[in-house]
Order: sequence, then structure tokens, then C-alpha cells
Amino acid sequence: MTRLPFLLLFAVSFLIAITFPPLIHALGSGSTLAVAYGTATVCAIVASEPNQRIICYRPGNTNSSAGTIIPVLPNVSYSIVAGGETTICALRSGGLSLLCWETNNQTFPEKRLYSNNTVSLQSLTIGEERICATTNTSSAVTCWRPIGNTSEISPDGNYTMGKITSGSGFSCGIVLSDNNRVTCWGNSVATEIETQFGNMSMSNIEAGVSHVCGIDSKGDIICRGNNSTGQLNVPLDKDLNFASGLALGEGFSCAIRRSNGTVVCWGSMTETPVADVEFESIVSGLNFTCGLITSNFSVICWGPGWPETMGSTSNSSRQILPLGAQILPGPCVQSPCNECGIYPQSSSLCFGSGTICKPSPCSFTPSAPPLSPPSPVAPSPGNSTRSSPSKELTRGLLAFAIVGSVGGFMGICTVIYCLWTGVCFGKKKVHNSVQPTITRAGSNGGPGSNNSPPSRSLTIRRQSSRAMKRQRSGTSSKHADRAEEFSLAELAAATNDFSMENKIGAGSFGIVYRGKLMDGREVAIKRGETSQKTKKFQEKESAFDSELAFLSRLHHKHLVRLVGYCEERDERLLVYEYMKNGALYDHLHDKNNVEKSSSLLNSWKMRIKIALDAARGIEYLHNYAVPPIIHRDIKSSNILLDSNWTARVSDFGLSLLGPESDRDYRPMKAAGTVGYIDPEYYGLNVLTTKSDVYGLGVVMLELLTGKRAIFKSNENGGTPVSLVDYAVPAIMAGELVRVLDIRVGPPELNETEAVELVAYIAINCVNLEGKERPTIGDIVSNLERALTVCDGSHGSISSSAFSIVSE
Repeated sequence: MTRLPFLLLFAVSFLIAITFPPLIHALGSGSTLAVAYGTATVCAIVASEPNQRIICYRPGNTNSSAGTIIPVLPNVSYSIVAGGETTICALRSGGLSLLCWETNNQTFPEKRLYSNNTVSLQSLTIGEERICATTNTSSAVTCWRPIGNTSEISPDGNYTMGKITSGSGFSCGIVLSDNNRVTCWGNSVATEIETQFGNMSMSNIEAGVSHVCGIDSKGDIICRGNNSTGQLNVPLDKDLNFASGLALGEGFSCAIRRSNGTVVCWGSMTETPVADVEFESIVSGLNFTCGLITSNFSVICWGPGWPETMGSTSNSSRQILPLGAQILPGPCVQSPCNECGIYPQSSSLCFGSGTICKPSPCSFTPSAPPLSPPSPVAPSPGNSTRSSPSKELTRGLLAFAIVGSVGGFMGICTVIYCLWTGVCFGKKKVHNSVQPTITRAGSNGGPGSNNSPPSRSLTIRRQSSRAMKRQRSGTSSKHADRAEEFSLAELAAATNDFSMENKIGAGSFGIVYRGKLMDGREVAIKRGETSQKTKKFQEKESAFDSELAFLSRLHHKHLVRLVGYCEERDERLLVYEYMKNGALYDHLHDKNNVEKSSSLLNSWKMRIKIALDAARGIEYLHNYAVPPIIHRDIKSSNILLDSNWTARVSDFGLSLLGPESDRDYRPMKAAGTVGYIDPEYYGLNVLTTKSDVYGLGVVMLELLTGKRAIFKSNENGGTPVSLVDYAVPAIMAGELVRVLDIRVGPPELNETEAVELVAYIAINCVNLEGKERPTIGDIVSNLERALTVCDGSHGSISSSAFSIVSE
């Protein structure tokens, strides 16, 4: 990256930092923090982990009884969560599935309310028991009740709806197609609130039990609805212009000051025992409030109705919830953050999976404090607070000063850049990039093939030579903190001097032996060739460096773990944890392992689980490793089974790091195994993560049919047949039963639908064009559904309605 874009980014980031607000939450709006007020249960989405899972805290009945931490199942990634009276609902990442849980049950039973492979949900809200959401394809709002899944009343009119929020028996939304006015639906309170807002243009709204507050286009807080306890009377002397967060309960309202991030409340709850705390966001129950602390992303709750502070006489009664994890300040998304920019620490908080976008609205500029306090006149329910002319002037001057300062700063940066690069004097620095050369199989694709224009659907960032060198350095000093260094004598003793009796297979750069270390650990030891004079040895050396570099920094339950290594004279050895149940290939295709009485793999549920395990391992490589990793050799012999029959991806000798540019990635030669290698990669020499998806699709077809990737047309020999050419036409013709592995036996009722789903996933994975294949995240989600259906614990899925989304 050149210095100028970096400096420009810094300048823009500076402007963003002083003008963009944190997130805004309320009683029933979707966010990363929510409460089910009827049970005082607080739920939040966890940060800095591979899965953006949900964790909940249910307080004890008094301040002397301990609360309970409740992890929510399934343990997958979610984008937003919302709470009602006793219900918590959440959108799966991507918005294609909506799940709900009842918090008044100790086991938090799950109900899937919505599932669609093409139409995603966006804004989510819960009021008491009504659940409403918007979609990415329709302007309409859809509402449900969790019990019975019956359709509920929705807003009148064909609106293009933005933010939606819910109170007690009503919901409101901002009509984007009608100058951002507020519309409400539900009970009589809804009509009253909509009438009081009139034609005001609102940038955000939040609902309490019987009132709604929002921020108008000028940045002022406007409240409408019931004012029995003064919850509409926004204090004018509390520096609340351009408030950055709102949370409403029963008879009170709270807001976050943009100037310093602290909270102000008015109405029935005015005491704020958190005056010294800076918040990212806040959310309220009926008579308590919880917030996400900026300094450490922990959650704190306070208020007269919070169970574990009830009875306390201290004005500082508050509780930091013992969640044991950081909480996301916003949802992790895959789409670009064009409007307001990216939240700081986004990459680490999302664990490399997506980014956190700063929330809208992001165009407000904080006004300077007035020279003297304004007159303390409370707004009436029918009138909005208006900015004074001096305030408007102050805003204009401040905006001018900010823009001018940033412009001047960028001008200085431009001059520095010109002097540094020599561009202004007709000179230009050129940074060369060298392609990595880890290969095993040749192809006709060469450097010259890069001249063709790249396809956007197949783009992947190019890895620079310097970054590749850093990541693939295999020296002992680099990896001493991640993997043990063994001597050759230790490993020779562990394998009985590498006897053939201990040989258990072969990998991308050598033979694999079973061994037992002096401390009793069972390991698998991969030993490379020792001749330095052959080109093949150079390739094996690269494979050793690759595996050592990758596995020393990868830690996942579905990847084979690296124990250590040995670099001694010409010897190159890698030491892995021992996989007791060997390779998936052997269980499917070795006659000694496929007898029905000797293999647990002769059940459809187990085969689906193995496919899901492998997909999760690949998902980690593609979505969570930074930079991403393309395995390049996904096949059944590289999927190993541990003592618990958990599948793990192995052999990273051919793997490549995800590159840095937005052009297609074209290694010098295609690499992989016949029958599994992506035809687009082999023929066009264009590598993307979809190349691994193709290999996984072939593995799923192996699990379904029991046949090799390339097999003979009859037992006595015959013509070699591609498994893809054999299985895909039959599945598409509705003749899946004809190609299923007879050793497993006919699927049961629930198994039939699960197996059909896996079959449709597989044929999508082996599409000839990479852009038509699903992402690994789509595959994991659908395999999870298949395993659930196989268990018979949820409703069925029809294969005729199945579709899968590709990039």
C-alpha cells in the first residue's frame, strides 16, 4: 500500500471519529445487547471469538443470590439479538434464519421462526410477544408471535421501512420512502404516537412501554406518547443535543451524551449510579437499564428493578455482569461500510469474520456548548424542541472549521507524499510482487495468463512476497513459541528408527509414521525426503515451510494440531497429534474398514456430521484466519478422524495465503489431486476460496455414494469415471436413491430429507463456475440444518424448495 491512501484514510478516520455516534438501542429493538424484561434476562453477542455466539445472564432473586450464565444453543454466529417480555430472538449471521428462545424456561428451548436461503431479514424488534422484521427484498414489515408462528398485524401501506422498534402492544418504524416520517401500528397508543410525530423527519427512533423517543434531522431528541411520569420532558441543561444512544423503559428515558459517552435519564428514573462510566450503547427493561462499557466491552446494569441491586440503599447500586467475555459493540457484517466507516478494533472484535460498521446517522456534528444555559422550558407533547439561531450558527462554524482542518491536513500529507515518492518530480517508486511457488501438479496456466481481465465473482486478494515470506518462514526462532522443537534422535526413538511397521500414510512432502514420545504422547510424524539435489526435494522443502508456518498459528477443533517440528541437517520433520481413527478415505474405500460391523461411518447421521466437521475446519481457514488460507488439496484422505470420530482437516503442504489485491489470484501452477481439483482453477489457473468448496463437494459425494473421486466403471476394470459426472445427473433427475451407498442402508424418514439436503449442497459445490458455488459459510449453515433434521428434533425441510446462495 502506498503512503498517500494510508494518510487519506487516516484523515477520513479522524473526521469520522468526531462525527459518528455509537449504537442506539431500546426496549425491543434489535442490537448486540438485549433484555427480556419479564425475567430480567440480559443477552449479548460475544466478541473476539470464531463464533459470534450469544450468552445470557439471569440474575439471582436478591443481591445475596448468585445469577446464572446461560450459553444459548446452537453455538453459531449471530448478527443481532432482541428481547421482549420473556422471549429473546436473534438473526443468524447473514439474516437468513431467525431463532427465538423462551427465557422463562431453564433450558431456553429454541424455536426457528424463519428460514430462507435467498431472502434475508434485516431490522428486528420485539414488543411484549410480537416479533417484527424487515427484509432485504421487500418494503413490507412481517410480524409474528413465537407461539404458533401466526401472522400478526403489520403497518398499513406499501412503505420502504428503515428502523423499526416496539413497545407494549405497538410498533413504530421510520418510513424512508416518505421523508423519514414515523408510522406506528398495533394498539391505540400507536395511533396517538404517530399523530404526535406528524411529518417530522427522524433519523432514529426507540420505543419504551408507552412512549417513543427519537433523534430528528437536526440532532435533537424528540419524545412522544404517554407522559405520566415526565418521560417525554427531555432535560435541556444536560448536554443532550446530538445524543448518541437512547434506551426507554416504563415511564423513563435515558440517553448517552455524545460529548463524553455518559448517561442521562429522566422521568421516573433520574438517579444514574453510572455517571462516571462511558458507554457504547444502552438498553432498558421496564425499570432498569444495562449498558455496554466502552473501556472493556463488559455489561453493567442498574436501576430500581434490577434484581441483584434491589434493597440496596446506596445511590451507586450497580452490577457488572460476570459474562466472562467481551461483547460486540455492533454486528459483524460482510458488506462494505460505505456510509459511516468501520468501527475501531473491528477486525479483532469480529475475529477476522466481517467488520463492524459505524451506525447511522453519521452526519451530525456536535455543537459547541452555549455560553449560558438555555431557559429550562420543557417541550409539550405536541411540539418539538427547536434549535436557536445561535446554535445553528455555531454548528455551521464548527463544521466549517472541521472540514477546513481536515483539508489542510490532507494537503500537508499530499506534499509529504510527493517529496517521499518523487512523483511530483516525474519519478515513481515501483514495488515488485513475487508469486509463491508451492506446487505439486503442473498445468498450462502460466504468468502470461494474468493478462485476461479478472472476473469480480472470482476475485481474491494477492499475497505480497514480503508477507508470504514472513508467514512461511519455518525457522525455529519464529515457531518456538507455538510448536515444540524436537531432535532427530528423539523422533527416531519414537518411531523405532522410522520402521515400516510404524508407517501409517504419506502426506504432501513425505511419509507419515506413528510414534510415541518419551512422555507417552502418541503422535504422527511426517518425514520429508533428504536429497538436496532434486527439484522434488525443493518442493518438499516448501511444503514443510508451508505446513509449519500455517499450523503453528492455526488452532481449531476441526484442524489437525501441530505438536512440533525438527530441522536438523537435511532432515525436515513435522509432529502432529495422532488421529486414532485414521483417514476418511480409508473408511470409505479400504475394504478392511468398510464392513458394516466395523465402521461407525455406516450411518447417515455420522456421515453428515463428518461433512459438517470438515466444512467448519475450512470455514475457519477462509473466514477466520487472517489473512485467509486456501487449502488447495481438500480430499477424503486429508480429512482425519480422532478418537471421538471428530473430523479434522490436515495436510497444509499445498496451502496458500489469501492475497492482498482485488484481482484474481493466479499462482504459477495449479496444484491439487485429480478428481478433487477445481476445473476452473486447473483450466484457467484462477484460484479462489471456491476451489476448496469444489473439493469439499466431491468429498460430500463420496460420503453419499461410497465411491472414489475417480473410479472404474466395473469391478473388473473398465473406463475411469468421475464421481461428479456419475452422481450429479442422478441427483438432479431426482434419482438420489440410485446412487446412495448401499452399505449404509436406506435412510429413515428424517434421514431421507437430511440426505437430500446434503446432496443438493454437494451438487451446488461442484458447479463448473466458481461464482455459482456457495460460500463455505452457506455450506456450514445448510449442513447444520441437515444434521438437525437428521436428529428429528425440528420440522422437516423439503428438497424441492431447497436453494443455496452463491456469491
